[in-house]
Amino acid sequence: QVQLVEIGGGSVQAGGSLILACVASGYTVSTYRMAWFRQAPGKEREGVAAMYSGRSSQYLADSVKGRFTVSQDNAKNTLYLQMKSLKPDDSAMYYCAAEPGERYGYGGSWARISEYHYWGQGTQVTVSS
Repeated sequence: QVQLVEIGGGSVQAGGSLILACVASGYTVSTYRMAWFRQAPGKEREGVAAMYSGRSSQYLADSVKGRFTVSQDNAKNTLYLQMKSLKPDDSAMYYCAAEPGERYGYGGSWARISEYHYWGQGTQVTVSS
């Protein structure tokens, strides 16, 4: 049974940093496409970052490039999102998502909610000004 558990959310001031972790069980992260999404109140869920370690592919939303980094520890079966220079607009519930295998064209579809079958429950990130 595939399970995703996000940890590491919290409250920080603008300019601060946080690291989110998505601990996976029931499968091996290196064989799945994995992503971070976020959803703020009243807004649609949006893709933040994704990766497929099988091809060392990484993708970031334009709004977080230069500030966020996505990485994976296959030994710990965990996906990370390192967030720096946080802004109040980064405040949202952050979700981990996963889908088995590789897919041609993932670079163009990684931010689509429909790309992923498995989702975590989310962890809240609040950035105060």
